[in-house]
Amino acid sequence: MVKKRRPREHIIADLSVNHVERYIFLCGYSVERIEYDYGFDLVMFTYDANGEIENGQIYLQIKARDSLRILASQETIAFTLKRSDIELWLFEPMPCILIVYDAQASVSYWLYLQAYFESLEKFDLSKIGETFTVRLSQANILNEEAIKKFAQYRDDVLRQLQGVIRHHA
Repeated sequence: MVKKRRPREHIIADLSVNHVERYIFLCGYSVERIEYDYGFDLVMFTYDANGEIENGQIYLQIKARDSLRILASQETIAFTLKRSDIELWLFEPMPCILIVYDAQASVSYWLYLQAYFESLEKFDLSKIGETFTVRLSQANILNEEAIKKFAQYRDDVLRQLQGVIRHHA
């Protein structure tokens, strides 16, 4: 009798989420897992020094791999994304962070997606194919400092929104 097996992909996916959640919790923040993943795996919530929840959230997409594609410079990771995910992230006002987990080294690298695409010269979403390869700096290691930086990115967005949004019933 052959029993069902747990594939390696599921193991490293769970390890990657655990890895990210730990840093979020160490910062005193909380996180909600997205059960049905359509471009986001986690939503991060932050709290002030009094433990009061802060407005806004940060969206995290986590990808886990046993090996990463390191470019010749040995400083950059190439990672291919789906166009449908890129469209979702680019039209989201709150920060979307891609986190790539290296299961062999138990380390994660991150990329602030909206800022990355804004920095590309002549990037035109309508002219890319079904996939697009981004480059993550190996200097962008996920740790508590990075998690706090994500909250600063969110705060920067919220400052830009003040007085602009109108809710009509």
